[in-house]
Amino acid sequence: MNDLFETKNIKPMLIGEEGEAFDSKDYIYELKLDGERCIAYLDPDKGTELRNKRNVKLLQKVPELSEIHRQVSCRCILDGELAVIRDGKPDFSEIQRRSLMSSPMKIELASKQSPACFTAFDILYFEDHSVNLLPLTERKKLLDRAVISESARFAKSRSIEEKGIAFYKLAEQRDLEGIVAKRKDSLYHFDKRTKDWIKCKNLKDEDFVVCGYIPKENHMTSLVLGQYENGRLVCRGHVTLGVGGENFRRIKAIPVRKAPPFAAPPGNENAVWLAPVLVCTVKYMEKTERGGMRQPVFKGLRDDKTPEECTVSAFHGAESLT
Repeated sequence: MNDLFETKNIKPMLIGEEGEAFDSKDYIYELKLDGERCIAYLDPDKGTELRNKRNVKLLQKVPELSEIHRQVSCRCILDGELAVIRDGKPDFSEIQRRSLMSSPMKIELASKQSPACFTAFDILYFEDHSVNLLPLTERKKLLDRAVISESARFAKSRSIEEKGIAFYKLAEQRDLEGIVAKRKDSLYHFDKRTKDWIKCKNLKDEDFVVCGYIPKENHMTSLVLGQYENGRLVCRGHVTLGVGGENFRRIKAIPVRKAPPFAAPPGNENAVWLAPVLVCTVKYMEKTERGGMRQPVFKGLRDDKTPEECTVSAFHGAESLT
């Protein structure tokens, strides 16, 4: 059997359900951090390795985290979230901007001006063996044993029991993303969506494929969004983006195609169609009855997710947008 620590090819378990906050003695509740999912391979003697959901190495993007292996007692694999905290809250756009950087000079400057942190919420490997098939409560105890010190750069996620509604209201009051409810007896299944983890979101967002753009006035553009439904791309509406900055430069660099990747609805006649290879995140106030987004805002591009993973939301049952 392959040793997880040596192979370093973990695909994390994913949340499989979204719903309203609730109280239950069978669940624990944690804050949902607005960052980038990260698997940390930590060896007190040999160092730190960080990888995203696509198993891309991240440490060169966040060199300020290169010493966090000194804060654990044994060789371990931790599941958690990379984030940049500003004014007491995670800044999603900043951690996404960092993940797209390639210049060592810019990365070094960003690491000093807006340092990242890693918050561990689960442990998958302890000392010399996998622990993912232990119940969550047992894994949490091992996480406590593995982490011997915390700092501004490295910490454990805190959780509460039973009082999910009150915890959600606190997250809502502080304008945080929301909470995650996890069954106490849940096991950790790699590369699976599980309804044992339920997200209760205050700030709603969704991931889309960038399929094209429509030039607008006042140095703005309207991105044409898509998602996969039953294996094919469908149009999912638009979001406005300025034509300056790194995000638009990356979008403009994508090869142009003559035809849209789907049956384009009216209103897209002037679109510049692109190869569907980039993924972006859009936040919004709420969904309309037909599945549209009210007040959509572009949050940023992301490299930790493939276009094929952007599917019509099973949580909302939304129709294709026009």
